[in-house]
Amino acid sequence: MGKVRAVCVSEKKGTGKKNVGSAVLIENFGLKGDAHAGKWHRQVSLLSWDAVERFRARGAQVGDGAFGENLLVEGFDFKTFPVGTVFLCGEVVLELTQIGKKCHSECEIFRQVGDCIMPREGVFARVLRGGVIRVGDELLVGEKPYRFTAGIVTASDKASRGEREDAGGPAIREMIEPAGYHVRSQSILSDDEEGLYAELVRLADEEQVDVIFTTGGTGLSPRDNTPEATLRAMHRNVPGIAEAIRAHSMQITPRAMLSRAVCGMRGRTLIVNLPGSPRAVRESLEFLLPTLEHGLEILRGDAGECAR
Repeated sequence: MGKVRAVCVSEKKGTGKKNVGSAVLIENFGLKGDAHAGKWHRQVSLLSWDAVERFRARGAQVGDGAFGENLLVEGFDFKTFPVGTVFLCGEVVLELTQIGKKCHSECEIFRQVGDCIMPREGVFARVLRGGVIRVGDELLVGEKPYRFTAGIVTASDKASRGEREDAGGPAIREMIEPAGYHVRSQSILSDDEEGLYAELVRLADEEQVDVIFTTGGTGLSPRDNTPEATLRAMHRNVPGIAEAIRAHSMQITPRAMLSRAVCGMRGRTLIVNLPGSPRAVRESLEFLLPTLEHGLEILRGDAGECAR
């Protein structure tokens, strides 16, 4: 168990953080009023109070927030926890996303005393559930309130322009959330390949979601570019998933043979192309989700290959 010793924010990047005593944490954003908050994986920075005290014992005069930390916590050696660890503080839920960071330029503390502990002692987290954190609050290690993380991308020129309501994205969310998936991002993009590719890369590399579900853009139209964007983004092909969805859909409609959907891996993120029709999305996910669970566990290293 840890104890919060300081809650720090800075209104501008490049300036030191100040202990404000308490702050509101916004889900998937960070501390309200903090310049480093945003929809990325380093929303909250945490540092061990004990590490700072050892640094001060060397004669350094540093105040709370001097290393850029949002939360200064006594009793935890944060760098020993693995990425994915969940911390609970009242109603707030944080997920550790990064340990340490590379300093691209010497900070003010380094210039003053010749050292900075944030790159080796600090960690970063994402806000899974918001609330208020105050000095004196207890910080606990807890369990994830979900099994997998997901991103949803709708590819549709008309929906991106507001000319048609997106039905595919909400259908995916409706199916996966009860199955234990936490949706970190849901977006509607045009059918342009470059934009789709960039979003897939962002979700995999920055958001680090377990799986990305796309809907739309997998047919024979000249503007259907989702498979091309996916092929560019992925590092390894997983053809069996797309083939299985097509085979299942063929039992419902012969038009399923016209789908060009693909599936692949980018790092530890799986990318799955789904149809654009909300009905077809539901039919595909009803078939896919029971088996996909085991595949994602293997991808994350939580389970081994098994044969029946």
